[in-house]
Amino acid sequence: MEKFNHTVSEFILVGFTRDPVMQLVLFVLFLVVYFVTVVGNITLIVLIYIDSRLHTPMYFFIGNLSFLDLWYSTVYAPKIMVTCVSEDKSISFAGCAAQFFFSGGLAYSECYLLAAMAYDRYKAISNPLLYAQVMTRKVCVSLVAASYLGAFVICGIFTCETFTMTFCGDNVIDDFFCDLPPLVKLACDVKASYHILLYFVLASNVLTPIVFILASYIFIIVAILRIHSTEGQLKAFSTCSSHLISVTLYFGSILYIYYRPSSSYSLEQDKIVSLFYTVVFPMLNPMIYSLRNKDVKEALRKLFKMSAS
Repeated sequence: MEKFNHTVSEFILVGFTRDPVMQLVLFVLFLVVYFVTVVGNITLIVLIYIDSRLHTPMYFFIGNLSFLDLWYSTVYAPKIMVTCVSEDKSISFAGCAAQFFFSGGLAYSECYLLAAMAYDRYKAISNPLLYAQVMTRKVCVSLVAASYLGAFVICGIFTCETFTMTFCGDNVIDDFFCDLPPLVKLACDVKASYHILLYFVLASNVLTPIVFILASYIFIIVAILRIHSTEGQLKAFSTCSSHLISVTLYFGSILYIYYRPSSSYSLEQDKIVSLFYTVVFPMLNPMIYSLRNKDVKEALRKLFKMSAS
């Protein structure tokens, strides 16, 4: 890795507010959200592991999604809480680079994983009799491994390119984490090649999964329309509803931040939307996949009975 070339040793994260009272309120709020996120995702992972009825490809992907959300939230929430209660708002250069790398790697892994889940739903609905033969354990593990590997390799290259730029002058990041837009704004030597790499990273890690998901759902809709009974169609569609909600919320917030005209940028709105997909969304996912799923609810009741007896 090329030696980092920079003129700053740390960055200052402004966060959400300078009001001490509001900072304390936000600390409590983020603490509650992070606690619910950790408990919810760990509970879902445990349920999928211990209940044999949940040992299917669909729940294998959901369990890995919960694992991703658990670590994804951990990249942001602890640092946000520290910033809220501490006078020291700084983050070291190396710490900023590490947060940038892991947040990007986990975020892109989730994009690929959601695409793999769309493929899984397509196979389950289009040909249910051959579903178990097609979506074998080996195939599922390979899809998850490819999601991690592809995301972190690309993000590693992108992180090196970002943090070998020269950062000069103001080192204040008017955000709550080391995000791409404020870092590029602080850089002095953003080259045309970097913008090309940026477009490649966003296209390969965000737009490509979206296109794959849309294509999968086109085939899913065609397969559902071939089902003769209305009850069968509704049952088939219900197996996709939780995934559709996740895809809409996650990709919708990312597209809002990174794919709209620069003339419509609003710093405060961007902070709120970024907060949604970095901290709030990992908390919502376990609820989305459990409250709408009778198998998970039944497994949860079984776990409560075991703990009570």
